[in-house]
Formats: sequence, structure tokens, C-alpha cells
Amino acid sequence: MNDVQDLYNWAPVLRVMLMGIIVAVGPLAWIWLRNRQALPARRLRLLTLMTLFLTFDLVVFGAFTRLTDSGLGCPDWPGCYGFGSPVGAVHHISAAQAALPEGPVTHSKAWIEMVHRYLATGVGVLILTMTIGGWLERRRTGVSPWWPTFTLFWVLLQGAFGALTVTMKLFPLIVTAHLIGGLVLLVLLRVQAARFAQAHDGAKPVGLAPATRALLWAGAAALALQIALGGWVSTNYAVLACTDFPMCHGSWWPSMDFAQGFRLWRELGMTHDGNYIGFEALTAIHYSHRLFAYLAAALLAALAWRTWRTPGLAGHARALAALLALQVVTGVSNVVLDWPLLAAALHTAGAAGLTIVLTGMICGSRPARVRGGLST
Repeated sequence: MNDVQDLYNWAPVLRVMLMGIIVAVGPLAWIWLRNRQALPARRLRLLTLMTLFLTFDLVVFGAFTRLTDSGLGCPDWPGCYGFGSPVGAVHHISAAQAALPEGPVTHSKAWIEMVHRYLATGVGVLILTMTIGGWLERRRTGVSPWWPTFTLFWVLLQGAFGALTVTMKLFPLIVTAHLIGGLVLLVLLRVQAARFAQAHDGAKPVGLAPATRALLWAGAAALALQIALGGWVSTNYAVLACTDFPMCHGSWWPSMDFAQGFRLWRELGMTHDGNYIGFEALTAIHYSHRLFAYLAAALLAALAWRTWRTPGLAGHARALAALLALQVVTGVSNVVLDWPLLAAALHTAGAAGLTIVLTGMICGSRPARVRGGLST
């Protein structure tokens, strides 16, 4: 029972919430002061865009937290050793660091973990504000208040997965689900931003030929699966299972154990029966992500080429091409340069950026109507 109490210590919850409110006050004040005379719909749209931006930052900082091994920098939740910040927990952290200087708990890792929690709480406050504003102004915004309401539910679910990430000691399936959930949050916010633009800025969806529209959806599906595979690589620390490129261990088809590698319900570094996971399983995790990347990259490159000169989507196509190039460069760099922190963080940022861009393309397009054999 004491272990459970140590993992979940609710004493600092109000202080952590206060820090989240402080994080959210800045963006809210900036939007209000710069748009005091604007219609409520415009303020809500700007709030949605600001929340999207900060959620993107949160996803990238979450990757930074994972990459610096700071996920257990504070081994309880929602605070740090029962305190609202590492300042109050300084003696506990010092003791843990003295026992294991390179272990999961150090002063720097504790601050990284708590800053991540403060930023996540701040995003939650902004989404709560969006939800309240959406319902109060539902007759004038032209956007259903159920969108921010579901987004609020989703961010609360993300908070629960964030707690499980700590209390289940970086359980790979939970950490991967937490990453995917953050990208779903980006999708929800991007959809709402697009709906505001269509309702109040006169933005009209672009008609796309059926083949291009199908390619768009295929690219989005491939990206989603590739992100899931990438999350599984990262949370299992399988990035360096192959340190050569384009082959792996000097072979186009190295020895791999897919059954063990993709056994989802198991602890970090362990098999389901309590043994240490084999290197061939880590190789299977890594190489699956690499092989599927070729298909995903081909689909997204074809989509960028087909929409490069499409009015209304040309900017998206250029952003898609640039982000795809970033993903290729950072992905290869992670392998051949021994997983540098900057390249790894940029790789997550690129995945988040691609998610936002593809969501914008889906929201900003529609199947073209065919008249007399011509698409319109």
C-alpha cells in the first residue's frame, strides 16, 4: 500500500495546477489585450491557434524529456516527492542522485520532468478556456462547441496516460500511447482552427481529384502507422539496434525476432515472462520502422508533387516536402551519428509538423465534383 501512496501523492496537486494557470495566463492575456475589440469568434480562433502552437511545443518537450531519460525525474505524480516543484524536494533528489549519480533522478532531470508537467497543465487550462468560450459563444462562432469539449476530454485522458508513464515505470505501450495521444491532440486543434477559418475568413475547401484525395488519405494513414512504429522504437530504446545505413548489421535482412519485439504488454527491456529482451527483438523493432519509412516517404513525396501547384494547397505541399526532407535527414542522423539529442528531438518535431500539415490538407480539401468529365 505504501508503494501506491508513494507513486500517487495528491498533496501538491493544487500547486501544480496553479503553475499551469500561470503558464496559461500569458497567452490568454496576450490574446485579450491585442484583440479587445475583436469579435469573440476571432479571439477563440486565436486561442485555438495559440493552443495548437503550445501543444506542438509540449510534444517536442515531451520527446526531450524522454530523450534525456527524465521521465522518472520525479518518481511520483503529480508533484515531485510530494512537493509542487523540485525546490521543495531538493533533499530527496540529492539523496537519490548521491545513490545513483547517473540514475533516473537528478536535479536537472527533476526540473525537466516538472516543466513538462507544468506546460501540460497550462495547455489543459487553455483547452478548458476554449471549451467554456465555445459554449458561451456557440451561437456566434459557427463552430460546434463539442469540438473543444471532446478536446478537453482528450487532454484529461492524456494526463492520465502521463501519470501512468511515471507510475508504471516507462512501460513501453503506455509511453507510446502517450506520444500518439499528443499527436491526436494536435489533430483535434488543427481541425478546429480550420473550421474557424472556413466559418469566418471565407476559406473554401479545394476540390481534389479522387486519385489525389485517395493519396492524401493514404499518406495520412501511412504517417500514423509510421509514427506509431517510431514511438515503439523510441520507447524501447531501439534506435541504436542498427548503426549502419541503409543496411542493418551489414545485411538487407538481419536476424530479427518480431514476436518478441512486438509483444505489446511487457515492461521496459523485458519479455512478457520476465527475461531481458533479446537484441534480435530490438533489431526487429528498429528495422520495421526503417522499412515502412520508405513506403510512407514515397506516398508523402507523391502527394507533395501532385499538390505542389494546387491553389489553396501549394503552401501545404511545400511545407510537406520540407518536413519530409527534415525527417529523412534526422532519421539517418539518428543512426549514423549515434542518436544525437538535437536530431532526435527534431525528428519528433518533424512528425508533429507533418501531422499538422496533413490535417490541414484534409480539412482544406474536398472531393472534386465532376461535370462533363471535368473535375471542379
